[in-house]
Amino acid sequence: MMDYSKILNRRITSVAPSGIRKFFDLLEDMPDAISLGVGEPDFRTPWHIRDAGIYSLEKGFTRYTPNAGLSELRRQIAAYLNRRFDLHYDPMGEILVTVGGSEGLDLALRCILEPGDEVIIPTPAFVCYGPLVSMSQGVPVYVQTRAEDEFRLTPELLKSAITDKTKALVLPYPCNPTGGIMERSDLEAIAQVLEGTDIMVISDEIYAELTYSGLHHVSIANIPGMRERTLLVNGFSKAYSMTGWRMGFLCGPRELIGQIIKLHQYGIMSAPTTSQYAAIEAMKNGDGDIEAMKEEYDGRRRFLLQGFRDIGLECFEPKGAFYMFPCIKSTGLDSDTFCEKFLMAEQVAVIPGSAFGPGGEGFVRCCYAASMQELATALERMEHFIKHR
Repeated sequence: MMDYSKILNRRITSVAPSGIRKFFDLLEDMPDAISLGVGEPDFRTPWHIRDAGIYSLEKGFTRYTPNAGLSELRRQIAAYLNRRFDLHYDPMGEILVTVGGSEGLDLALRCILEPGDEVIIPTPAFVCYGPLVSMSQGVPVYVQTRAEDEFRLTPELLKSAITDKTKALVLPYPCNPTGGIMERSDLEAIAQVLEGTDIMVISDEIYAELTYSGLHHVSIANIPGMRERTLLVNGFSKAYSMTGWRMGFLCGPRELIGQIIKLHQYGIMSAPTTSQYAAIEAMKNGDGDIEAMKEEYDGRRRFLLQGFRDIGLECFEPKGAFYMFPCIKSTGLDSDTFCEKFLMAEQVAVIPGSAFGPGGEGFVRCCYAASMQELATALERMEHFIKHR
């Protein structure tokens, strides 16, 4: 009999499964349940983007692409970043096309971390950052942000976490799960703390297009002195509703991207060819799609925020992504218990804040990438649950 405990890598076995998966598993036996748990757009990929992918197949464009991605796609990504965010990257040496934003995060961390290097992660935050750091032999250092600060990373919190072992800071804004954002003044304060250090920033900007209340996303790479120390991760999943196409990109200084491509080259070879042709169309002609989806999300955001407040749940106004992070401490239940009992009693799935690290307990994540009717029904059921639990 094989003893697999002697075979498996201890860094892998020591990583706990995602706290989100439990609720997805429970949903399998509830086909009529309303799910506000999955962080995925409810829109289909716009037809003109799908059509570009279909056309590439019809024309037989099914061979490997260059490791860094199709040159035309990299040019379009550079043009998009310039047009939408005033960011300037050379498509021939500073942009890598990845298999979703997730691969970009993994590559960035694996290529800069040595064993024992510390990575500061503001929490609550998406579930992948800490495990990716650990599996890269780094040490996650969680910094707990607060609802009173709209879950922004403050310079004081950052200073308190920096040691002589700090190698990088993950900057996950707009934030999953809180919907919090960082404005230019916030980023300038962070830049001042990092000035004169060798600390890199891994800036996860997958929700960059989804900001509300008249605000426009600012990348930390826009802040003077920060471009040279920033690896910017973005992709097509959220802005263009292309989750299943698995398309992302990683941008940064040529010296870093040149080395990161080696890991991508040996591990992945290249991103899916069909998806790259679809992504070219998204970059060229997808601005209108972004605006249409964003307008719909904003209406849902305002509706759900008011709904939570009407049923007595405290909730700060999230100005990014498509998540709401209401506080459920008034119910007397912890996050896991609240979510499990709510799902069983009312057949509505939300995710416990505790799944997203320190600071998440006492909150739940609700994704408003669902129809207005589903959101209205979910609110009615939540009010009933709170009153009759």
